[in-house]
Amino acid sequence: MAQQLNPYITFNGNCAEAMAFYASVFGGTPEMMTFRESGMDVDGIMHASLDTPDGHHIFASDLAEGMGMPFLPGNTLQISLSGDEADALRGYWDGLSDGGQVMMPLERQMWGDDYGMVSDKYGVLWHVNIAGTPA
Repeated sequence: MAQQLNPYITFNGNCAEAMAFYASVFGGTPEMMTFRESGMDVDGIMHASLDTPDGHHIFASDLAEGMGMPFLPGNTLQISLSGDEADALRGYWDGLSDGGQVMMPLERQMWGDDYGMVSDKYGVLWHVNIAGTPA
């Protein structure tokens, strides 16, 4: 797998609709997990992904109360770094966290990967996901 750099779009309750639209434009079938499926008592999409026939990858979610930021134009597009090169991805995490604000620590998640979110010192939101890292 190596590494991927992908856009991560946040929506205000219409993520499923938007991902269906992007699928109609770019092709592919969106995969989605709701907040409720993850055990949270919140409506909306926790994570969606769209892999297109041309190799594009789009990630998205709805913004839920308590995620640490209000929904404002400008914070609706983030960047996702993902892959299985743990040392390189942890290095990116360390660099992006320096002078930034950790929104969610880089740690093991229920889906089996290490994941974290950080706002870098310029206010850019980054998701880092290390696939299948050993516990």
